[in-house]
Amino acid sequence: MARKTIYMGPRLKRLRRELRLTQNDMATDLEISPSYVALLERNQRPVTADLLLKLASIYQIDLADLAHGDVEQTTGKLQAILRQPFFSEIDLPAIDIADIATSYPGFAEAMLRLHQAHEQAQLALAIRRERAEGSTGTREPGEEVGAFLAAHHNSFAELDHSAETLAAELGSAQAMASYITREHQIRVEFVEPGAIRQALRFYDYHRARLLVNAWLGEAGRRFQLALHIAMLEQNKTIAALIDPTPFDSANGRIMAEQALRNYWAAAVLMPYAPFLAAARRLRYDVAALAATFQVSFEQVAHRLTTLQQDGASGVPFFLVRVDQAGNVSKRLDGSGLPFARMAGGCPLWAAHTSFARPEEVIAQLVELPDGQRFVTVAHCAFAGTGGFAAPRNLRAVALTCSAEHLDQLVYADHLSATEPTGIGISCRVCHRLNCMARSALPIGREALPDTYLRPSTPFSFEGE
Repeated sequence: MARKTIYMGPRLKRLRRELRLTQNDMATDLEISPSYVALLERNQRPVTADLLLKLASIYQIDLADLAHGDVEQTTGKLQAILRQPFFSEIDLPAIDIADIATSYPGFAEAMLRLHQAHEQAQLALAIRRERAEGSTGTREPGEEVGAFLAAHHNSFAELDHSAETLAAELGSAQAMASYITREHQIRVEFVEPGAIRQALRFYDYHRARLLVNAWLGEAGRRFQLALHIAMLEQNKTIAALIDPTPFDSANGRIMAEQALRNYWAAAVLMPYAPFLAAARRLRYDVAALAATFQVSFEQVAHRLTTLQQDGASGVPFFLVRVDQAGNVSKRLDGSGLPFARMAGGCPLWAAHTSFARPEEVIAQLVELPDGQRFVTVAHCAFAGTGGFAAPRNLRAVALTCSAEHLDQLVYADHLSATEPTGIGISCRVCHRLNCMARSALPIGREALPDTYLRPSTPFSFEGE
């Protein structure tokens, strides 16, 4: 049954302070006594309907905002936190949570901040425990590059604009080869991989010729040729983007340069404006975009993480590429999502389960222990140039975004009718109960002896 009285003391006090009013000032405006204002702010008197209307009229405030403010959002966040297994033994009804958000917004905000700090501290502790004990304290080159790309939201408008001016002229591998010959006097030859020791391409500087692996498909040839054009023409632009960033090692800088050349090459194959328009039209269908631009699933997924230009941005995606051993060989974050910041990610996540279904596109709706939901699109495929006994590597690419964008994705048609899969970022920071996939105890939980009961899960800890 809905309440007939409204207590909104903290919101009334916040409103008064935002308007730079004293209690006497507000009492004069509302034609009540200052002591009554004080009682209202301490929730010792309810706000009547007449007074609520007067507040909205005098201070030109939307009545719905005044009555509810951000209470619903705060209530939702508190409920998500309290649904975590860590709080499973605490019986706190939804109406009590709403009361806290309504009557004690300062306390609710303090709890939200404390929980966020707790999560960050647990994650940092798990990362430190999982790193090698002999660490020197300096970042790995891959970490440096990841931090550099994240600082720029993995979006570089200068490279996008430069690539877009050449994209129409470089529409095929043959056109690119002709361009390199005409503009740089370098002859391009497509040769069998044995001629270049199974490499993808080889630049024979002394003979002014570029040898490209002929076993690559059209998309692979175009990408390798675009990479070489980037090395010939984009060094100054790339250096200007990298120079302001201090790197701990020369390796970090070299890998950052490679990352930006890859970025430019992808921008040639998938120019920003046409690609963004196609992504919206096709509702971010990765396979359809790959067919439209004649590129691979991974190239499309990678490009989708870069659509963050001001005024023309797409859905913010996170991308991770892993092998069967769980090694992360690529990590691109355009959205700030908490996935795969460390090794040993959740085996229930599609990034890992897709190895059982190679070449298939898998869409998965997942939920973290704190209630956050995400959409993952995963695809597992072999990398290599083909040929009998040629080395190949099976890798999975997982593209992820917040579930709040689900209605923009073609995958919504399938996922809207499914229940989310419960996963964790890492077992060490996941307090989900009764998980068959668990490989380690959560930080802060004590193991339970199996003297009387041996559960089916690998670990039993307090709370289960």
